[in-house]
Amino acid sequence: MKYLLLGAAALFMSACESLPLVGQDNAATEASNRERLDALLATMPEDVQARYQYRHPKETLQFFGVEPGMTVVDTLPGDTWYAGILASYLGPDGAVIGADYSVAMWSLFGGFADEEFLMARKTWAETWVAGAAEWPYADPADVSAMVYGSVPDALAETVDVVMMVRAFHHFNRFENKGGYRTTALNEIKKVLKPGGIVGVVQHRAPVENSDDWANGDNGYVKQDHVIAVFEEAGFEFIEASEINANPKDQPAEEDFVWRLPPTLGTSQDNDELKAEMSAIGESDRMTLKFRKPG
Repeated sequence: MKYLLLGAAALFMSACESLPLVGQDNAATEASNRERLDALLATMPEDVQARYQYRHPKETLQFFGVEPGMTVVDTLPGDTWYAGILASYLGPDGAVIGADYSVAMWSLFGGFADEEFLMARKTWAETWVAGAAEWPYADPADVSAMVYGSVPDALAETVDVVMMVRAFHHFNRFENKGGYRTTALNEIKKVLKPGGIVGVVQHRAPVENSDDWANGDNGYVKQDHVIAVFEEAGFEFIEASEINANPKDQPAEEDFVWRLPPTLGTSQDNDELKAEMSAIGESDRMTLKFRKPG
């Protein structure tokens, strides 16, 4: 697979050789960026591309205004979503900063977050950055890491965009157990440049469901709640998009988001239910853009 991806990366770089350079007029630059992103996304493995119908990476990154050369924070980063895509798209003049929950917050998860898991989170930043060095992307962005609750002063006002994709619900559900949401939003405001952007993609709760059910424990939160929280933290709400919406996802109060793909947590031994959940697809998601004033 690695050699296949390396070959794909070569094709991607070849496709980009003739693209206009940054510094040309805005229209040409925007066209260049679109072509660059299209070329990159076309090189991703088939299992990654299969999720484009639900995650819409091109439209999402464009909506947030992410461009090559930027410094972007990816909350709960993966090898592909979104840090791997960003590392290639931002290029050698850009930077990706992976951001994890604190060990103290992880300890509240229970279940899988056992002693061994929590010990591993203590060295997550070093381990994740070392793993990123093995990613098969040509001329990638610089990759580093931070942990919410201990963001260094050196990162103050250095970031163009912070992405919080399917991560807000955990900050929200644990806010009353340690102020984790408040801390994260304050640190996001700290690292963003004046005028910098926060992009949120989050499982969306139906407005008619109870606020208690929609506190994040089930994966879902209400859109108006997310907007209110960010505005109270001093961010300006710019715009909402329906690019990641899925009207087939209509959870009742006995449901949680992990019943749906890719987890299918309630139907591993029930083919009929699995087919029903697969037909719904991934969750209904709000996509919101905020700005740090300045």
